[in-house]
Formats: sequence, C-alpha cells, structure tokens
Amino acid sequence: MATENFKCKFCAECSGLACAGELPGMGGVFGGKNNILNCAAWKKFFSELNPTQIQNAESKLNEVGAEFFRLAPITGAVENIGWNDEESFYAPFVKSCAQAKIGLSIGDGIPDQKLLSGINAVRALAPQRAAVFLKPYPQQKLFERIEWAADIMEFLGIDIDAYNIATMRGKAHLEKKTAAQLRELRRLAKIPFVVKGVFTKADLDLVKELQPDVAIVSNHGGRVETDIGSTAEFLQNNFAFLKKHCGQVWVDGGIRTRQDAIAAAALGAEQILLGRPLISAFCKSGEQGVKNFCAHLAMQ
Repeated sequence: MATENFKCKFCAECSGLACAGELPGMGGVFGGKNNILNCAAWKKFFSELNPTQIQNAESKLNEVGAEFFRLAPITGAVENIGWNDEESFYAPFVKSCAQAKIGLSIGDGIPDQKLLSGINAVRALAPQRAAVFLKPYPQQKLFERIEWAADIMEFLGIDIDAYNIATMRGKAHLEKKTAAQLRELRRLAKIPFVVKGVFTKADLDLVKELQPDVAIVSNHGGRVETDIGSTAEFLQNNFAFLKKHCGQVWVDGGIRTRQDAIAAAALGAEQILLGRPLISAFCKSGEQGVKNFCAHLAMQ
C-alpha cells in the first residue's frame, strides 16, 4: 500500500516527536506535548513494576485477551490521516479491527458524513456493535445523532473534553456538558453510558456526580487544550477515586506495545483504546497490518 500521501511518518518507534506540531494531522496541541508525555509515561511505569505486578497484569491480559483492547473513535480521514476521501476509509478500517477481534468505536465530526460513514461501517458488520462517541453538541443535535446510531450502539459515549477541540473550532457549536445534561442523554439512550476525556479535577467531580457506567482517562491523544500531563500518571493518581464512582475505568493515549498494555493493566485499566497505532498499521499494510499489530499486543 502506497504511503507517500499519509500524514503518519511511520516511525520505528511511535513517540509523538516526529509529528509533534502537526494538527490537522497526527500530532497535537501544545506542540504535541501531551501526546509525547503519554507515549513516554507507559515505559516509565512499566520499568517501575515489580515481577509480581507484571505477572498479575500479564494474567489479566491473558484472561481478557483481545477484548482488553478497543479501537478509539477516529474521524478526519482526509485532514488528519491523508486518505483520499472520508467515505472510503471507515468501512475497511473498522472491518479490519473487527477481524482482529478487538472492540469497536466510531467517532463524530464535521461534516455529518464522518459519523454517518462510521455508523454504516459498523452496520455492514451486523450483528457487530460499537461504542459511539459523540462530540458535545447542544442537546437537540445529540438526540438526533443518538437516533441515527441507535441500532449499532454498544455504548453511548460523550467526548466531554472536546468542547474546545482545535480541529472543530469555528466549525460547530460545542458546549461543556453538565452532569444533568449527560444524565438526560443516558436516559434517552438506555444503554451503558461513557464519559471520555477525564483529565482534570473538574472532570473527576463530574464523574462523582454522574456515576457513569464507564469513565475514560484521556487527554484526546494530546489533541485538546487541557491540563499538561500523561494519561498513565492521571490513571495512577485517580484510579481508586474513579472506580468508586463508575462501573469501569478505561484509558487511552500513547499505548504502543505489550509492555505499555501491561503497565495500563497494572495501574487498574479495564480496557484500552487505541488510535494512532491502528491507523498507522492500516495505512502501511492494510487489514493484515492491523491484524499483526493486535496480535503483537495480545500475545507478545
């Protein structure tokens, strides 16, 4: 598969350095700082684990298998990835992740075709379902989007940190959601409800008030303007608090290797979301690249 048009640099080690300031693209805000911190932190935490912790985390990963991993919500195939058009990206990409036996997610964006293409990609795999992550639009627009995706939703998620996301700034009306607004969405969907983008003290307070089914520790891969830091460190510092106030705690950001996954499991994560490494594997080697990468994570 030709790679000259893709925005990923296909680095031997994905550290966030080569694409640091590229947004749109594979980089992030603040010169890519949080993406770089995310990638580095998992290695640090793995190096600090003792043999018993590693063994216990390995046992957890072996028991759960590929279900410990989930595709992160991806949109912006043209501007962020370098694909020729939006519509032709999602179906083969989502299918390749389903064939690798990992959980699925789809994302939201401008124009609506991004979300609709993801919905159609999952619908083509019926009875496969996916976590559907919506941007924090005004309530009425979210009600409509929930209806669009109702038949394929395994979870309904809201990107609570995306109200000021750089790539949509000036293109859409997004808002910082309250617990009351999120509760209204959960009642409407009547399926497990997820808040994604937990990375600040205010986010912790929101989780405590809302008591969601899943809270995802995330700084949007370093692509939103939030606190500076890594998701690994935030997970370590706040897992016990989050677990007290939600059903499950998931994490994303910077996970690239089996050792990173072990570190995440040791810090308490019950599921991991993967974005950039799956995109890179798919753009470089198609469905086989995704299959090989997922096998590497699950079985290394």
